[in-house]
Amino acid sequence: METIIRKIQKSDNGALAIIIRSCFHDFEVPTPGTVYEDAATDHLYELFSKENSALFVAELDGKLCGCCGIFPTEGLSEKCGELVKFYIHQDCRGKGLGKKLMEKSIEFAKKSGYQSIYIESLPEFSTAVSIYEKQGFTYLEKPLGNSGHSGCNLWMIKHF
Repeated sequence: METIIRKIQKSDNGALAIIIRSCFHDFEVPTPGTVYEDAATDHLYELFSKENSALFVAELDGKLCGCCGIFPTEGLSEKCGELVKFYIHQDCRGKGLGKKLMEKSIEFAKKSGYQSIYIESLPEFSTAVSIYEKQGFTYLEKPLGNSGHSGCNLWMIKHF
């Protein structure tokens, strides 16, 4: 099995939108106020053309499997990026791709001068939340910044 972790390409937009939205169905997650309903989910390549942002995708044997990235979310300190769009297709879970994507995103954040990373999530994404905990993220009592995703009710941060 050949795994490739690379930056998003314009041609990835459609497949990534499908993967992201399918994760909400897989885990029976409510969609109001989440990335599921965000129009930007269909235009990730364009969204991640913003300075100090990157979206990494994982391919397994030539098949697009998921994504994870860093974004300078409005309202966060310039030294704090948000870890975003962390989704893996159900056929590709349990193979270590999520960990590789997250580590690549954290490496990018450090190289870009960020001193901390913020995450918003939901309890239904318990597998992802356990990965955040293993990566050293700690819980916050309220959200930071202005992601526009009011449906999220778990907030975490990691300093480095």
